[in-house]
Amino acid sequence: MNLPLFIAKRIYNGPALSKQVSRPAVIISMIGIAIGLAVMIIAVSVITGFKSEIRSKVTGFASHLLVTDVNAVMGDESTPVIFNDSLQSLLSAHPQVAHVQHYSQKAGMMKTIDSFQGVVAKGIGPDYQTDFLRQHIIQGELTQFSDTASSNTVLISKVLADKLQLKVGDKVDTYFFDDNIRARKLLVTGIYETHFSAFDGLYVFTDLYMVNRLNHWDSDEASGVEVKLKDDGALEQTTFELGTLLNDFSDRNGTRYGVVNVEQQNPAVFSWLEVLDVNIWVILVLMIGIAGFTMIAGLLIIIIERTQMIGVLKSLGANNTTIRHLFLWLSVFLIGRGMLWGNIIGLTFYFVQRYTGLFTLDPTTYYMDKVPVSLSIPVWLLLNIGTLLISVLMLVGPSYIVARILPANSMRYE
Repeated sequence: MNLPLFIAKRIYNGPALSKQVSRPAVIISMIGIAIGLAVMIIAVSVITGFKSEIRSKVTGFASHLLVTDVNAVMGDESTPVIFNDSLQSLLSAHPQVAHVQHYSQKAGMMKTIDSFQGVVAKGIGPDYQTDFLRQHIIQGELTQFSDTASSNTVLISKVLADKLQLKVGDKVDTYFFDDNIRARKLLVTGIYETHFSAFDGLYVFTDLYMVNRLNHWDSDEASGVEVKLKDDGALEQTTFELGTLLNDFSDRNGTRYGVVNVEQQNPAVFSWLEVLDVNIWVILVLMIGIAGFTMIAGLLIIIIERTQMIGVLKSLGANNTTIRHLFLWLSVFLIGRGMLWGNIIGLTFYFVQRYTGLFTLDPTTYYMDKVPVSLSIPVWLLLNIGTLLISVLMLVGPSYIVARILPANSMRYE
């Protein structure tokens, strides 16, 4: 029989524990553990959710990888690339590639009677995955854009709709500039809103055919080819591998292709997200530290209060290791109770926010209108196991105080 565990259970479950002078210290220690774990669960779920939401919006607009003219990978307009079966097969053959789609874009200006706004018209065709756009449409609908005919329709953002005072069903004059000014009257069939101002205030979506005609391009030419990956964890490796494949690839126009990933296209956004990782570690260290130190204080008070019991156990032959294990087991029970309440608080916040969106944000500042949360079971288990192990390890040193308690003195202790 495990004697330390047996005695620790008797102390923990016995009525005497609730009557001890150490009870306030025990309660404070458990509250410290509960608050620490709850804050860690909330912080990790919010920061993880925020990073996931921002990343999904950026990749929703730009995909994971962009294949385009090697000299113009960052421009609004570029030398066209030839999107043919050869290029599509080459890209699709990579094991990490989930989908390949092409687009064309043209800078222009939308004008109404009272206002005007610069835009980039992004032309898309039937091969373009529109799940992201459909998810964020708030008015109207997304028409099926074509690469063989022009519908003269456009999907605009709520930001542009508000600035130009447009609504679904309105027609807007749109001007495009090259050697001459070319005008199109486009019908607004839908309005989307992602709260990501860097894109919402700039991009409108229309037919690939119309944009190609405005650029004086053939039907198989495009501004670039977007590549969606199965696993964005392989982003850097896939960028390098596809870049190597396309290093000596050129089309009939002599255009050489380059590959740039979404992080390289948006360095400021992803540098900002990396800073959030530092915030997570700071919060975790602070919370575990607070929880651990409150538990140390509680353990020391319990040991001092149990001095007479320690003396009796030593006089009966128990060694210091056995007694230390007794108090460590008792600490595990108390930490477990605190962790139970910490999980209740943290997970309650998580599920309430996930399914109700109770806590809101200013979308102009945070790019979303409610606090995002995301928490996987492995991360949740890691937080709990890590909290338990680190808290117990922090108590190993203070538990050695039992070695300084002598039976002859402790049995006279009152």
